[in-house]
Formats: sequence, C-alpha cells, structure tokens
Amino acid sequence: MEKFSAFRDPGTGIQPFLRPIPASGSEWVVSAISPITYALGAVRTALVLALALIYAVLVQGVCLLLLPIPPLHRVITYTFTALLSRLALLLVGLYWIPVEVVQRKRGRAAPANESWNPKAGDLIVSNWASWIEILWLAFRFNPIFVVPVCETLEIPSPTKSASSPISRTPGRRTGTGSAAISSPSTRTPTARIRIVGFRQVSLLSMVTLTGQPPLAADSVGGKAETLETIRSKADRPVVVFPECTTSNGRALLRFAEVFGDVKLPVLKYKVFVMCVRYDPPTTFAPTLSHSIPSTYLNPLPHIFRLASSLAPLTLSIRLLAPSESPSSGSFLLSEFLTGGIYPDPLAECCAALMAQIGRVKRVGLGWEDKVAFLKLYRGKRL
Repeated sequence: MEKFSAFRDPGTGIQPFLRPIPASGSEWVVSAISPITYALGAVRTALVLALALIYAVLVQGVCLLLLPIPPLHRVITYTFTALLSRLALLLVGLYWIPVEVVQRKRGRAAPANESWNPKAGDLIVSNWASWIEILWLAFRFNPIFVVPVCETLEIPSPTKSASSPISRTPGRRTGTGSAAISSPSTRTPTARIRIVGFRQVSLLSMVTLTGQPPLAADSVGGKAETLETIRSKADRPVVVFPECTTSNGRALLRFAEVFGDVKLPVLKYKVFVMCVRYDPPTTFAPTLSHSIPSTYLNPLPHIFRLASSLAPLTLSIRLLAPSESPSSGSFLLSEFLTGGIYPDPLAECCAALMAQIGRVKRVGLGWEDKVAFLKLYRGKRL
C-alpha cells in the first residue's frame, strides 16, 4: 500500500513490515470452499489451544515438582515440549520442515560431520518472522527464550524529508527493478534506541509476543538482565533474535546492538547462526510470517488463518555449519568488518552470515521503524 511507502527501504525497495498477500486469481474457488476451510480452521485452532493448555499444565505446572532433580526435570520438560510443539506445527499444516546445515559460500551443504548440537550456555542467533520458528526451536532444542528490553518506546512521530534516507542501507542502489520504486517523500533516519538488557520468558509468552516491539524498561520494573548474565546461568541454549521484532520475511531488519563489544572469534561459548525462509503466499496458502501482531489474543487470528488452509504450508531452515560460525577458531573477522566503527561486531557478523546462508537481503530499517509503522498502521485502521 502506497500510504505506507515511507517504510520502504530506499536501498532495496523492500517493504519489510506489511503482510505479504497472494497474487489475485481463483477468488471464486476460495469463496466456494470457505465453509469447509472455516470449519477446519476452527477445529484445528481448538486443538492447538488444547495443546497450549496441556503444555501450561504439564511443563509450567506439574514439571515444577521435578526442579530439585535438574537432570530429570530437563529430560521430562524437553520430551513434553518437543512433542507438543511438533503436534502444534502439524495441526497448522506444517507436515514436513526441511532443515539443512550449509556453508556460507554459495549455500553449499556442509560435510556430514558438521552437526548442530547447541549445549547449555551456547547462543542460537536467528532471524524472526513468525511464531513458527519459536515452536520449531522449542521442538528441536527446548532453549531459553529472551526478549529485549529497551530504554523507551517513545518513538518520534514520522517526519517527511525529500532527501533524507531512512538509515544505513546495505542494499544496492541500482535504479532498476524494486530499487527504483520511489515515494513522494521518505522518513528521516530513526535514531537507534539502546537495548538495556533482556528478560527470560516462557515458550507461551514468547509466542504471544511475536510481532511486538521490545519491552520498555519502565514496564518490567528493572527486571532486565544482561545477555551474558542469562547465558552464564543457563542450563540450556539461549535463543536471541537480534532484529528484536518480526519482519514479513522478505528481508533482514537492522540488527540491534544486543551483544555489546564481544571479541571475535567468541571463545567462551559457541554461537550457532540460522536463517528461516518462508515461501510467498498463494491463493490457498496464507503467509506464515507474522509481522503485524493482533491487538487481541495474539497470534490466535494468524493461527486460525494457517489452520484454515487446505494446502500444505512450507518453509525452509538453513543452519550455518559450526566451522564457519563466529565462535569457530578459523573464523576470519576481516571478511566481515572491513572498516569503520562497529559498536556490536558480533551482531554485524551474524547479520552478514544470515544473509549469505538464507540468500536474503538486509535493509536499513530496524525495530524502531516497526514501532512507528505500527502506530501509523493502527491509526489508519481506526
């Protein structure tokens, strides 16, 4: 929609926040089968909610009795979490999820001995476009999820400027194709807002926070911790989403400075980088990305849309070979940081690696722009 063209990245022409829509065609077929899809969606959504209730009772309730025996608690909670998460993905139409360990150069498959095996205290760094990857991560690794806490959510109202770019634009300015799309005016650069820490949350809380911006410091009552503090105490891998909010999957948002001045290569723990890619929506298969959170019971309306689909849903997950990760002894920092000042070198390297293995572009828009976009989007819908 052109009224949101101010939120189009000037370097690539990509709009990373609006929900992708399928090409027009066969709408009459969709209308004809809508009674069937609505009934199917209602049944599947009810089953997903039942699984969530079972998870809350078993994992967040009964399993707490096993806390005095940490090894047993981890095994039991992992078993229940893996089973219930995979069943939920199955119910919404994800029957098969292809996963591949790849090398960054040309996305080649990694050797057979290159396996992903995150341990307690290791970091899993991923892009974020939906609650789908949250359930997949829970199914595979039962990790600790953290949400960022920022100084403030008071983003200045968008202002217009005929010549100011949005922010740093990693994409090429070719003047052709999507990069040639122009708008009457563009927004002035959105200043970065500092991430002051993180807060550990449960799986269900992480799912409900999908699409939302970071938590404001005044809303958590000073309960934010540094990532290093959470990681050092963790008995499981820790998942970090450096974008700090979801995109629509068409590009990587600007990474926030979430790691600080960690020296590379990382030696104290291992860093695992992954990239999730969603196929474009079709007439019979809605988008799996969830960039615009629901104003009520998030993300229940999106779950219903996916559960109503008669067509199988697809996505692909690419895992960077551990030998090429920022924690590998053979990691060459000079291949990624060629000059300039990088307040968070690990975030920059992870963004570059993620773009390479996922074959996805990076944009200069960040979570701060997402906050401004949501204000405009919801204001337009009033």
